[in-house]
Amino acid sequence: MQEPAERVSAGRALAARVWYGSIAVVVGIALIIQLVLVFTGGQDVNSFQPTNDQSLGERLINLFSYFTIQSNLFVLGTSAALALSIHRDGRLWRVLRLDAMLGIIITGLVYDFVLAQLVHPTGWALAATIGFHYISPWATLLGWLIFGPRPRMGWPVLAFAFIWPIAWLVLTFVRGGLTGWWPYPFLDVNLIGLGDSVRNSAVILLIAVGIAALLVILDKRMPALIAERRENAPR
Repeated sequence: MQEPAERVSAGRALAARVWYGSIAVVVGIALIIQLVLVFTGGQDVNSFQPTNDQSLGERLINLFSYFTIQSNLFVLGTSAALALSIHRDGRLWRVLRLDAMLGIIITGLVYDFVLAQLVHPTGWALAATIGFHYISPWATLLGWLIFGPRPRMGWPVLAFAFIWPIAWLVLTFVRGGLTGWWPYPFLDVNLIGLGDSVRNSAVILLIAVGIAALLVILDKRMPALIAERRENAPR
């Protein structure tokens, strides 16, 4: 028969797995909705440019070029993995988990404060928007604050986690220069000029560094319902 403490631990683990599993389901449904809309010529909830003249291949490439979609894919993958194994750990895992956290927080903040006023999704597009931009960011952050698991982050993890955002920015500028397509108006060189685009990128990158540093500090100091310290755990 289990001891009371063991039952509490099992209950916490179950609650955490259900939470992260629910996030994965929401993001998965939002992604399916958006893909169906793309295939049927419906609204791309991420797009701020007309898409009627784009081929299906172009629309799909553009869809997966949005930071929003890539962040949600990180959330989908890591949340599903935590639902299956709440104590998952490892060097690569820690980087992926921080990328998911960092990317989706930036996605939520930028959408709320910059982009929400520029788009007016309706119907199924609105449902996808709620999943991508509202439920996913803040449910992911709340789940991490409550459940953890932690400690999982560190300064080396932070450094490696920025490979993806920096690579995304570089590829976005290269592709934008070659094709004229930009994922967001605050990066659109054709609309605001190269100087303002670079400045906006630098500001968001600095904000991201601050958020990532705060996550690392909280990860080391805050308690969590799923918490453990292993002597040989990778840092």
